[in-house]
Amino acid sequence: MQRTSFGEMACSIARTLDVIGEPWSPLILRDVWVGMSRFEQIQADLGISRKVLTERLNHLVEQGVLERRPYDRRPRHEYHLTTKGAELVDLLMIMTAWGDRWLEGQAGPPVLYRHHACGEISRAESRCAHCGEPMHAADVDPLPGPGAAAGSD
Repeated sequence: MQRTSFGEMACSIARTLDVIGEPWSPLILRDVWVGMSRFEQIQADLGISRKVLTERLNHLVEQGVLERRPYDRRPRHEYHLTTKGAELVDLLMIMTAWGDRWLEGQAGPPVLYRHHACGEISRAESRCAHCGEPMHAADVDPLPGPGAAAGSD
């Protein structure tokens, strides 16, 4: 089945969904981030078919989110986050904070984050890049940016 492409839309959310908008991609990125770099490790953790995992890994490499590195003489590769991919993990951490707040269940959050700078257990949150204050949907006015007209071609 052919996936709808959102990459040409004049919308950063749509363009991001074009990279990681199907359910397996964020989970693959999570696994690579926590240290599962080999195909077999990721497949075993997710229970994903070889075909689907191969397609998703190829897509994430093509998008510049993951890179392949050979690890033996046979054509076998490990997968590692690029800088672009590491920044996507920041997005996943925000998703985790939302999931912990609204979907965690009785047992509590499945993962905790220890912040390297202060050593404390914390959660990710959005802050204004200018003033450092928390930034939520109710705190901003979306305005057309310079790329808004690009979608009307």
